[in-house]
Amino acid sequence: MKVDPREKGAALLTVLMLVAVIAVMAGGALEKLRLSTRLAANAAAGEQARAYAVAAEAMAAVRVGTLLERSPKRITLAGGWSDQPFGLPLPGGGLATARVTDGGNCFNLNGLVTQVAPGIYSSGDITQRVRFTRLMGLLGIPQQVAQQVSGGAADWIDTDQDQQAAGAEDARYSGYRTSGTLMADPSELRAVSGVTPEIYEALRPWICALPTTEPSTINVNTLLPEQAPLLAMVGPDTLSVDAARALLMRRPPQGYGDANAVFGGLANAGSQQIAFTSTWFRLRIDVTVPGAALEERALIDATRLPVRLVSRQWGEDT
Repeated sequence: MKVDPREKGAALLTVLMLVAVIAVMAGGALEKLRLSTRLAANAAAGEQARAYAVAAEAMAAVRVGTLLERSPKRITLAGGWSDQPFGLPLPGGGLATARVTDGGNCFNLNGLVTQVAPGIYSSGDITQRVRFTRLMGLLGIPQQVAQQVSGGAADWIDTDQDQQAAGAEDARYSGYRTSGTLMADPSELRAVSGVTPEIYEALRPWICALPTTEPSTINVNTLLPEQAPLLAMVGPDTLSVDAARALLMRRPPQGYGDANAVFGGLANAGSQQIAFTSTWFRLRIDVTVPGAALEERALIDATRLPVRLVSRQWGEDT
């Protein structure tokens, strides 16, 4: 069959168009394959980093347990254990680094309530609200605002709808309700009525959300001078931040042994929140492996031996 010469150009153009379409489809398929391969490699590297982080957790737990066994009655900063990195060399040039600090030197937001039954919390006791308000005052937050935040935080956690003085229950919120249970992370405070980004930023270094309604006890033997507001919070009402800092600067090398020695005979009801050992420890882990980097924040419960990890959080602290 003889082909019309005029149709040869159209046939060639059709072939070229087919080749171009196939080339584009092949390029797209190769790009998807490349992306899938990279995602799989990243996932594998991430899982490997998490496994190394768990190994670092075990190492840290052993160190904390050893620290408590050696000195069960009095934990001090002796030995340089606090916030000092210890590494876990990894194959392929990676590294896992862990740091342990006292995890109880903070105001426990969950201490604003008391547990009256499993899963039922009451904010009837105002002791911790007063203490939280005092802490905010020491940080320069106005009294009226501090009372609103402390009352609102207590109402946020408790399981009833009885609004506390200056507090806030469901009716004060638009579009959502109070949690009615313990806070899992201090960042939940940002949802409480009256808490602005500036207030949360000022409070964040001083607060925590321990998994208990027991008020956190302040270990005066592990407090740093820059943490003086926490000591002033539980000290006599006349104790200023500067005076509390001076007490920490004069701390004996072996640490304090009783509240009267700390406050010079001015011990008050807040002295029950003074401790000389530690029952909670914060753990920070940074893992770097080829293809992945991971940050972990964890909490170690040392209220009894052996110590145990009770929470972990991946990513940056909030």
